[in-house]
Amino acid sequence: MKAKKTNELKLTLPALSANESAARAIVGAFCAQLDPTVEEIADLKCAVSEAVTNCIVHAYGGEGGIIYISVSLFDDRSITVTIRDRGCGIADVPLARQPLFTTNTDGERSGMGFSVMETFTDRLTVRSRIGEGTRVTMKKCLS
Repeated sequence: MKAKKTNELKLTLPALSANESAARAIVGAFCAQLDPTVEEIADLKCAVSEAVTNCIVHAYGGEGGIIYISVSLFDDRSITVTIRDRGCGIADVPLARQPLFTTNTDGERSGMGFSVMETFTDRLTVRSRIGEGTRVTMKKCLS
């Protein structure tokens, strides 16, 4: 039987590094209504941080833009978070998902963003088009 959506949050934020912590806190607070464990909420917040940071650093190159966040809660205690941008897009998604791959050459990025998102969620989907942006969808199933 398909899970029924019980609540939804839609949020848009400017792609500023100061808003990474806001996105993390807002998503965490919204998901708290499903009474997740401390570990579950920490995992989800970490994955959200990575996705939002990717938008800021890679999609928009720190030059600003909008980050679109959608969170859906379901009656089977699952959560779906979609983080989308209208930035530069990813030329090779499978390559970008490889651990340690990064397009950032300043030495400040580890290339572990997608690996972290995969580790802390139950399913990760990445869709991207050059010049149109990227959509990252993460699913977390609570115990």
